[in-house]
Amino acid sequence: MSSSAPPVLPVSTVSTVQSAESQPDVVAASVFRAFFNHINDYLRNGLSQRRPWAELTDRSAFSKPESFSEATLRLRKNYSYFRVNYLFVVGCILAFSLLSHPFSLLLLLVLLLSWIFLYLFRPVDQPLVIFGRTFSDRETLGSLIIFSVFVVFLTSVGSLLISAIMVGFGLVCAHGAFRAPEDLFLDEQEPATPGFLSFLGGAASNAAAAAAATPGIATRL
Repeated sequence: MSSSAPPVLPVSTVSTVQSAESQPDVVAASVFRAFFNHINDYLRNGLSQRRPWAELTDRSAFSKPESFSEATLRLRKNYSYFRVNYLFVVGCILAFSLLSHPFSLLLLLVLLLSWIFLYLFRPVDQPLVIFGRTFSDRETLGSLIIFSVFVVFLTSVGSLLISAIMVGFGLVCAHGAFRAPEDLFLDEQEPATPGFLSFLGGAASNAAAAAAATPGIATRL
């Protein structure tokens, strides 16, 4: 008695196609999550090293330096101790300057979002298409560079950023030169704080690892 082979059921590929189409969205979400998680960890680590503001504003510790070398030495010691506080002050001045100039803030946000969505986190296998025209990676990068130069140097954004940073730098130098650091515990071992370039490198590495977790998808990070 011959046994008949079991019937072959038709397998639908709709779910496979939908999964492949939704894969870039899942990877993009993973990349963004990894990037912003790294930013959150970096900020928390920095804020944990913030010194009490009472020490920063203690009026009894201010005195006139006797020489330029003493002022320089004070500035170095105070910066080493109040580094996070100083960066917070400069950041607040920069934020206030941008908030008081909404047009410059809008241009800066547009520039930042353009780099994020059009180049940094756009999958390599998805070309940029605008108004029916496909742009290569080289054309996209060149356009973003030209747009960045235009925003920074040909609008009020560049002068606003430079002015805010210079004001913050002047306040930091004045405080560091006139605040006597004798009451500060400068000899204690402090945990190393990663610099801005190290932060960007770590964020890019985490984002690239999240993107590489899904086969067939890569990003420019």
